[in-house]
Amino acid sequence: MKSRRILGLFGFTLVSAFVAVFLYAKFFQSEQQIVEVPVQPVARQIGLPALENRFTMDFTAAAESSVNAVVHVKTTAFRQMEVNPLYEFFFGITPESQSRPVMGFGSGVIISEDGYIVTNNHVIEGSDEVQVTMNDRREFKAELIGVDPTTDLALLKIDEKGLPTIKYGDSDNLQMGEWVLAVGNPYNLTSTVTAGIVSAKARNINILRNSFSIESFIQTDAAVNPGNSGGALVNTLGQLVGINTAIASRTGNYTGYSFAIPVSIVQKVVGDLMEFGEVQRAILGVTITNVTSELAKEEGLDDTRGVYVTDLSENGAAKDAGIKPGDVITSINGIRVNTVSELQEQVSKYRPKDKVKVVLKRNGNMKQFDVVLRNMQGSTDIVRTNEIIEVLGARFEPLNTNDKQKLGIANGVRVTDLKPGKFMKVGIKKGFVVTSVNKKPVDSVKDISDILRGVDGGVIIEGVYNDGSKSYYAFGM
Repeated sequence: MKSRRILGLFGFTLVSAFVAVFLYAKFFQSEQQIVEVPVQPVARQIGLPALENRFTMDFTAAAESSVNAVVHVKTTAFRQMEVNPLYEFFFGITPESQSRPVMGFGSGVIISEDGYIVTNNHVIEGSDEVQVTMNDRREFKAELIGVDPTTDLALLKIDEKGLPTIKYGDSDNLQMGEWVLAVGNPYNLTSTVTAGIVSAKARNINILRNSFSIESFIQTDAAVNPGNSGGALVNTLGQLVGINTAIASRTGNYTGYSFAIPVSIVQKVVGDLMEFGEVQRAILGVTITNVTSELAKEEGLDDTRGVYVTDLSENGAAKDAGIKPGDVITSINGIRVNTVSELQEQVSKYRPKDKVKVVLKRNGNMKQFDVVLRNMQGSTDIVRTNEIIEVLGARFEPLNTNDKQKLGIANGVRVTDLKPGKFMKVGIKKGFVVTSVNKKPVDSVKDISDILRGVDGGVIIEGVYNDGSKSYYAFGM
C-alpha cells in the first residue's frame, strides 16, 4: 500500500514535469527568440558605411587644385601662299601680301608663380606667335624660352606674377591601376577634366623619330583629344605626374588610350631650359635593344630580364667604363630596367658629368660599373648653343658606328631639327647628315662651329640623306 502511494506520487511528479516543459516551450521560448533577432541590424549599421567609403572616389579636390594652373595655348604661324607669277607681274601682288595665318591650339601647365609654362614641342613648333589664355580668361603673349624635340617638350614664359601652379608629383612611384586626371582644352573646350587609371608605364609608341628621342610614356585610359596636348596629368592629390602628349587612335580622336610624358623627365628638361636655354642631354654611349626570348636563346642568356647592349659609341662613357657588347644592363643607380624605354628614362634624369652605377650581367655573373655620363659631343662640358649654330638654325646629333656603316661614311652629324636660318633657307631637311663644311670633315657640333668661326663669305655644306643620296648646299655667312 505504501509502495503504491510512492509510485503514484512519482508518476504525478513526472507528469507535472512534462506539463511544465510543454507550457514553457509553448508560451515562453518563442518570446526568447524574438529578443535575439534584432542583432542583425547592428551588423548592417557597422558594415555598410565602411564598404561605401572604401569604394567611393572623390576627385573634386584634385580637379579644383589643378584646373586653374592649366592654360589654353593658341599659336599662329604665317604661311606664304603660292602666287601665279603672271598674276604677280600684272597686278603687283608680292608674296608678303599673300601670307595667311595658320592657327593651332593646345594646352600648357603653369609650373612657377612668375609665369613659366610647360607644353609640348609639337604644340608650338613652327609658330610665329604664341598666346596663352588663363582659366579666368586673362590673355598673355608668351615668349618661347626653349624646346626639346627629343622629349617633345617646350618651355614658355609670360610676364605675370602670383600665378596658380601645380606641384610636381612622383611619376616613378606611380602604380598601374592608380587613378589619374587629365586636365586640358580638348576641341577648345577650356578647363576640361577627365578621369582614368594608369594602364601601363614606360611605353614606347614610336612617335618621336629622332634617334636620341626618349619615349617612356605613362599610358592611361583617361579621355584625351586634340587640344589636350601639353595639358596636365595629375594624381588624386592634385600633383603633376605627367604632360599629356599623344593618343592611340585610327580616327584622330580618343578611342581608349592616351600617353603622357612622366614628370621625372619634365622636371629635368624644364630645369635645363630655364638654366641653360637648352637641354643638357647625358648619354651612356650604348646601342641597346630589349631582350626577347629569341635573343636570349641566341646569346645563351639565362632569362629575358634587362636591356641588351649591341654596340658602343667610340670614346663613349660606357666603353671607357668597361661595358662591352653582349652585356645585359639590369639597373641604373639601383632602379631596375627591363626595357629600352625604362633605361632611357633613368639616364635622362642626369646631366653630363654625373656619375651613375650601372649593374649588368656578363656571362652569367653580375658586375657593377661607375659610369661618368657625357654629352652628345663626347665630353662632360655644359653645352650652350653658340651664335654660329643659331645662324644656321639647326640642331644636330652624333652618329653611332652602325649609322656610319649603313651610310658608308666615316664621319658626320645628323640634322634633327630646323628653324628659320641658313639651313632652312637653302632647303636642307631634317635627317640630313653633314659630313663636311668647306671641304673639312665634321663629326660634332664643335667641328662645325670651329670651321665657321671667322668665316665671312661662302659656305659649302656636303652630306648625305638616309636613302644614301648625296647633296651639296651653298650659302653666304
